Amino acid sequence: MITELIQQSVDEVLGRAAGWLGWDGRPVCRDGNAWTPHKAIRRVTDHLIDHLAEIDCRLAGLPTIPDEWHGRAVTTDADFARFTEVDLDEARSRLTRLAGCYRARLQPLDAATLDEKPADAWSIREVVEHVANITYYARMLDPAEPA
Repeated sequence: MITELIQQSVDEVLGRAAGWLGWDGRPVCRDGNAWTPHKAIRRVTDHLIDHLAEIDCRLAGLPTIPDEWHGRAVTTDADFARFTEVDLDEARSRLTRLAGCYRARLQPLDAATLDEKPADAWSIREVVEHVANITYYARMLDPAEPA
């Protein structure tokens, strides 16, 4: 069900993040970028925020706000910080709430609204399916996972 896609992805990200406790401080270089636990969580959070704002603006009949994140192309100094139990707890609180916002926003929408496709944009359903791929960022820290 579309209302549960984001929660399922958040659950996977948080499950992987639990394994990052005690991270050795060395970034994993994959898919053209350096990856750290904080960078992965930052990217997941930014992606969720960006597309939730897109959906909210669209439903309100407002123009969407352009995405100006630096994205995965940058690794900040803060991304190299230790990843602790407190960081995992903060990520859990933040990401679970964002998933709840998606569920609350999507639940009252009918299929026609979810599938309406503006000429220059994805349908809301397509946006949600795209956002559900946030697991990509968490998978980058596991060299055994395909990129």
